[in-house]
Amino acid sequence: METAQKETAQKRCGKAVAAAALLSLSLTACGGADAADAEARNTLTIQDYYDESHDPIYHACAKSLGFDIEINHIPGPGLIPKVLQQSSSRTLPDVLMLDNPDGQQIAASGALSPLTDYGVSGAGLVPSVVKAGTYEGKLYGLAPAVNTLAIFYNKDMFQAAGITTPPRTWDELRATAKRLTRQDRYGFAMSNINTYEGTWQFLPFMWTNGGSERDITTPETAQALQFLVDLQNDGSISKSSVIWSQDDVIDQFIAGKAAMVVNGPWQIPDLKEQRNLNWATFGIPTRVASQAPVAPLGGEIFTVPRTGDKAKMAKAGQFVKCLGSPASQSQSAEVRQNIPAQPDVAEKFGESSQTIMPFVGAVRNARSRTEMLGPDWPKAATKIYNAVQIALTGLATPAEALRQAQGG
Repeated sequence: METAQKETAQKRCGKAVAAAALLSLSLTACGGADAADAEARNTLTIQDYYDESHDPIYHACAKSLGFDIEINHIPGPGLIPKVLQQSSSRTLPDVLMLDNPDGQQIAASGALSPLTDYGVSGAGLVPSVVKAGTYEGKLYGLAPAVNTLAIFYNKDMFQAAGITTPPRTWDELRATAKRLTRQDRYGFAMSNINTYEGTWQFLPFMWTNGGSERDITTPETAQALQFLVDLQNDGSISKSSVIWSQDDVIDQFIAGKAAMVVNGPWQIPDLKEQRNLNWATFGIPTRVASQAPVAPLGGEIFTVPRTGDKAKMAKAGQFVKCLGSPASQSQSAEVRQNIPAQPDVAEKFGESSQTIMPFVGAVRNARSRTEMLGPDWPKAATKIYNAVQIALTGLATPAEALRQAQGG
């Protein structure tokens, strides 16, 4: 009996020890799960198409707000397809960066939440910056820093040709380009490729002259397109401009094969590395001196997707607000050579470099590409670059090219 009782007691004791062990493991597992859940709740996912150079700005904002971040860099061409897939599968990141013309398309899909829900108003920013992030009267995206277009020119070539001041009107630009053109170089270069880049580069000429994307067949737009055709007929613009990207254009400039080029401030870091290249910048000339230059607004907006997690969406809103602070604007401008979205911050940044100042001036009057047509902007952009291609390849006069493209 005693032996049997001992065996029974030992069995009971063994079961008790096993149960205690299981309970201990269960508690440990629960504790680990709780910790993991807490960490996940305190971590925001950021998705953009930048490189790692922008990461310190993200980390600074996250640190100041007391949470962690995970950053996912997507190659530029793949971002929108990725976002559309994430939207359908409900796996959008907590903070999403978009090229500003894409913001309205994504907002229209219902994938984004208004930034005003998180106390972000865009007050004090350049009006076009706010418009670029606005859809149907609500602010969905905030751009800490933006960009636009100006003209880079080779100072040594200007001096050798006896040109002392940059051109201010189309007539002066045409005369200057012709004077600078040689057998081994073009006086002027820009991208007229059949993509949105081609439209983007044509817009300063079209908009400044009163052209509109609502109807590209107006005399004002035809006049702007005729100006490019005239430059090409003079031999001042290469016929290859219809296949050149903006990077191809800046390569022509660096190689000394173009004296003046239309491009953006993002090229400045690479140009600074060219020790034998003496260059400067000036604003894109207007048809007549009395016109106010109007250039397209470039740059990226930061948004808060509708993930369903209200607590994390609120944190994401505070993160976007931090990215739009004056300090973050200045950091972003320095890293990407863009222009701060707040005028006084932009002016201070412009004072640091004469080469950036023309871009600061251009941003003041810059226009958002989606300001007039909203999500329908891509259709108009396609018509514009098609018209430029038709005219520059000699298939039709500028006026007829615009009519063909408008009806296409």
